[in-house]
Formats: sequence, structure tokens, C-alpha cells
Amino acid sequence: MADFGATELDGFRTEVRAWLEANYPAELRDPNAKTDPEAVWGGRAFANSGDPQTVWMKRMAQKGWTTPTWPKEYGGGGLSPAQARVLNQELAAGQYRPGVLAFGIWMLGPVLMEYATEAQKQTHLRRIVNGEIRWCQGYSEPGAGSDLAALATKCEDKGDHWLINGSKVWTSYADRADWCFCLVRTDASKKHEGISFVLIDMQTPGVETRPIKLISGESPFCETFFTDVKIPKENLVGRVNGGWEIAKRLLQYERQNISAGFGEGGSAGGASGDLANIAMKYAGDMGALSDIDLRARITRNKMDFQTLRLTIGRSAAESRAGNGPSAATSIIKFAAAEFAKERSELMIEALGHQGLGWDGEGFDTPEIVATHGWLRTKANSIEGGTSEVNLNVVAKRVLGLPDPK
Repeated sequence: MADFGATELDGFRTEVRAWLEANYPAELRDPNAKTDPEAVWGGRAFANSGDPQTVWMKRMAQKGWTTPTWPKEYGGGGLSPAQARVLNQELAAGQYRPGVLAFGIWMLGPVLMEYATEAQKQTHLRRIVNGEIRWCQGYSEPGAGSDLAALATKCEDKGDHWLINGSKVWTSYADRADWCFCLVRTDASKKHEGISFVLIDMQTPGVETRPIKLISGESPFCETFFTDVKIPKENLVGRVNGGWEIAKRLLQYERQNISAGFGEGGSAGGASGDLANIAMKYAGDMGALSDIDLRARITRNKMDFQTLRLTIGRSAAESRAGNGPSAATSIIKFAAAEFAKERSELMIEALGHQGLGWDGEGFDTPEIVATHGWLRTKANSIEGGTSEVNLNVVAKRVLGLPDPK
């Protein structure tokens, strides 16, 4: 869809601003409003919830603004890129919460629009838009992490259904998910060409999840086990043994969206807030940072993030104009992970002894969050494809370098 002109966009901005003001739940206007932190992910558990965040999600979904550029026939907003930018600007300016945060939007939805049948699109896309289903990703396995194509979870054709046996690991929020998009092996005689892409209802008998506790104290990742799990034949996306192509495409979307989550306002698992202001609060002296070296490193990190944000914006525009994300997303994801880890290190350094808190008295909530967040960012270089794998992708597919001999 072509971008609107300036006059049309001004009118659209006025419309967006008025709608947001009229429809944002009053309870959420209080920045300290108590809502279920899981509600923003949606899913079956919140289908009939009166939680203010769920109310907001449903109102945004009715407008199609949880996925503003998706086609209207699948529940999306059908907005042009220019209109979507206006919507995002107004959401940010008014400090409105997102309608829904979901792997279905960031990763699964885009590949379904490319590879799924029309029946599959009609079945799943609108539910993603509406936040009715919370998805998790079944990719990594105990013996197939960085070498994802070595996965062994077996999927057998039983005539009227598929039978799945195996396990996955590092499955984000699998214990809270309704469905899983999963890579399985349908041909053991081939590596990449023996993989298929299937959709699994997590309530199916034989599915079991076990949370993994991280060094940060959180348990966002799980082990997931499939024991004689039966799924319908129509839950195969694309062709049999054609899942590796879909898997690579989905990883590009994942890396693109993981990268977009890094920044000063919320650095993908680290503590939020402006780094310079936080440093001034704890290490400032008479309106300036007396530690010249710390000041220089904070300035460089903020410049790096600004450059990253501009690069992400350019990459997203190129993606919309072309044919989806490219291998350049691996460059962005690698850089974002490094900058985020550096930012958390700088924050802990600026906090001084107040950056040593874990719980208990003597530390306020932001200080404890900063410490936990610092440990959480250690996973940034692993999730969504390790930094080592991303560098290999850059070497081969961006720079065109030959394999080592």
C-alpha cells in the first residue's frame, strides 16, 4: 500500500490521537497500575479476563492495530508503512502500553503469510491478531543448539495424523504457552532436507514442560518433552521436509525483532531507563560525571544505540520494500547483543555498591532490577541464534567469504 501524503497523514494522526485518548483504559493511565504482567502476552488464560491490559488488547485488536500493517482479511489494520509510523509515534508520545506482545506477531505470523495454506491463515492469523493464543518456539534441542539442523525430534506419518516424540530446550515461556511452532525430523536420512515445520497445541496429551531457573533468578525458558504426541495432518506448514526454509526465514524475523527490543527504554531483558541520568544520580558531582572515562564510555554506548536504532529503521524499511528481512538481521542482532551487555555493565558500574543488591533492605526496586537485568543480558548473545552463528552468517551471506580450508 502506498504511503499517504502529508495532508492525509495529518488527518490520520488526529484520528489516531483521538481514538487512543478515548479508548485507553483509565486504570492504565496510572504508571503504577497493578495489572497481571502476563496479560500483555495474551492467550487462553486471559480470554475472559477483566484485567485492564486485556481490555486494552481487545480494543486494539478490534482496530487491527496489534498488527497494523497486516492485511485486513486476516484481522490486521491494513495500514500503510507511513500510517503505521504515525500510530507508533502516537503510542510512544502518549506512553500507551502495547496492546499485545507475542511471538505469534513477531515470528510465526509473517511466515504463515508466506508459507501457509489459506485455510491455515484463516485459522491462525486472526487469533494471533486478537491475542487469543500465546505461542512458543520449539527449535533448539539438547543435542542441537547452534547446529539447529542436527535436531532429532521425530515426526512420523501415521496416515491420519502425525506422531511426535522428542524434546526441545530453551523453549521460551513454554509452560505458559497455548501452542508451539516446532521443527521436527520427518526424514532421518537427510539433515537439512529432512526437517518439517508443524504447529502443536500444548494441551495435547503427551506434551510436558519443565521451567529452567536462570542465574538472574527468572525462569523464562523451559525444557519441553513430546511423548507419543498426536497432531492433525493439517498442522504441517509448507511441504513435508521443507521446514528448513521456513525455519531460516523465521529466524530472520526473530533476529530483526529481538534487535528492535534493545534500546535505552528497554534493553531486551536489562534494566530500563536513561543510562546517563542513572549515572548522574549515583556517580554525579555538581551536575557532571567526574569520572571522565565512565562519561566517555556511556556517551559512546548511547551513540552506538542511536546508530543501531537508525540502522534497524532502515533495515525495516528495506524489508517492507523488498521481500522480507535479509541476512543483514544477523549483523544487527550481533551488535544489539553486544551493546546491551555493555550498557548493563556500565549501569552496574555507575550504581557502585548499590549495584550489588539482590533482595532485602538497603536496595530499592530499580537497583535490584538492574542487578537481575545485568545477569539476564548474558543470554542476549545466545538467544535468537548465538553471536558465533550470527558472525558466520554475516561472513558467508553478507560478506561472501569462502569457507575456511
